[in-house]
Amino acid sequence: MSQFESRNVVPLLLSVNAGYVDTAGFLALQGLFTAHVTGNFVTLGAALALGTSGAVAKLLALPVFCVVVIATRLTGSLLSRRWSRAFEILIGVKLVLLILGAVLAIHFGPFHNGDSHEAIVTGMVLVAAMAIQNAVHRIHLPTAPPSTLMTGTTTQVMIDVADRIYVADKNQAPPPARLAQMAVNVLAFALGCGAAALLFTRLGSWCFVVPPIVAALALAVRLAGPVPAR
Repeated sequence: MSQFESRNVVPLLLSVNAGYVDTAGFLALQGLFTAHVTGNFVTLGAALALGTSGAVAKLLALPVFCVVVIATRLTGSLLSRRWSRAFEILIGVKLVLLILGAVLAIHFGPFHNGDSHEAIVTGMVLVAAMAIQNAVHRIHLPTAPPSTLMTGTTTQVMIDVADRIYVADKNQAPPPARLAQMAVNVLAFALGCGAAALLFTRLGSWCFVVPPIVAALALAVRLAGPVPAR
């Protein structure tokens, strides 16, 4: 597989996985966002106001996410000094965490109490996995649209659409390739969300077997590409 194909396919698979894990986690873990962790501020307020469960996990999500991102950055920097496959190694760690999260969710789920130890541990494992994905995406795929935060990407898509409808200076019109890439990225995320919702209603906690498969596919695509230069 060429480097061009790898660079385009991997971000899409990451977006599908992010949408899937975020939706499945939200449904299974009493409203916990595992990829879009700042959204937990909203659901935390709702949990406190309505007296629903899951407040502890929502409080822990952001600090766990931040610590894992820092650890990922430091680990990646150390790995890059000796190996050119730091991205792949870190995505492999994410894959292991997703497998662990699936095992925990299947074994202990369904989680009727979001504040139970089992639900919190499962949630934090998934948050850690998504933190690694966010960090390696930002570091190693800086030109690709984000795989988790779709608000900014959607805003830019709409701005580019407006500028293609009318722009005073035709030389400043957004490149079609950028618009297409961002739009497909949003659709991939939405596909992951829809698939997670559908499979959760049909399979319950067993729906968590899908994210490790998608992560493994992304890793395989990356490994099939050329070895990146250090």
